[in-house]
Amino acid sequence: MLIMLTGATGTLGRAAVPALLRAGHEIRALSREDQARRDVTWVRGDLATGYGVREAVAGCDAVAHLAALDRATAGDLLSRPGTAPGALTVDATGTRALVAAAREAGVAHLLHVSAVGAGRAGPLRRRSEAERLVRESGVAFTVLRTTHLHQRLDRVLRGLAGSPVLPVDRTLPWQPVDTSEVAGRLTGLLAGGPRRTVIEYGGPQVLATPELVATWLTARRLRRLCPPLRYPGKVAAAQRAGALTTDATPTGRITWHDYLNPPPMPSEDFAEEHTASPTSPANQPERDPDRHVYGGDEGYQRPTRG
Repeated sequence: MLIMLTGATGTLGRAAVPALLRAGHEIRALSREDQARRDVTWVRGDLATGYGVREAVAGCDAVAHLAALDRATAGDLLSRPGTAPGALTVDATGTRALVAAAREAGVAHLLHVSAVGAGRAGPLRRRSEAERLVRESGVAFTVLRTTHLHQRLDRVLRGLAGSPVLPVDRTLPWQPVDTSEVAGRLTGLLAGGPRRTVIEYGGPQVLATPELVATWLTARRLRRLCPPLRYPGKVAAAQRAGALTTDATPTGRITWHDYLNPPPMPSEDFAEEHTASPTSPANQPERDPDRHVYGGDEGYQRPTRG
């Protein structure tokens, strides 16, 4: 299946592209800049202005719209209290251009990645507007809402760690999910065809901000003063009320702790130490008195020792 991706170079897109390629799909992606990856067909364009969108979508079987998710998530609440997820997003204008191109090209499935909590407050309503455009497009669709991404929260906290003080709102719940698992979920949804509904997908556990931050600091071997601070704004209020978490199943399996503390990978030295060398007796059948190679005589049975 030929799938056109927006946001292919973003946080989720970098996980989605290899997942889709492993599933045997062809990928065409929209990008404002030249890209080095050669197993993807890149089309120069800009979703915000509509430039190149029609050319990118033409002839595709499905479209996966990931761009908005990377540009703003609830992690912005940590980096800029009062700033809502969606404030920097490719809003309804970009989605409108994509929907029009998908309808014109006769695309069979439009998968739109949104955020849990879309429509609840402030700029989150722009997510709801984008979802509405997808639902009313006339194109068979699936809307996949996700909770916060591990990788995005990690990047936000890295930025905040430059200060010796990291204020936390102890009343906010977080349900982070890994991009690899979101990529797997959307790959399955694309393979299964349009659902014509909204599906939510979150991480395996809900954490309060102190635990989220403390786990991160421990994993990164950092110490920071974490005074309590109540984040202002309607989006923070919605998150405080649980609107940005979900009880939908299935969930991801990778916890925040496991993401931050991945198991060690075997080193090249380990592999060399545990691999028989070409001169090892294990690779020299002629030196094994109980083993011999006979030229293609499949009927031969090796005699047993007396």
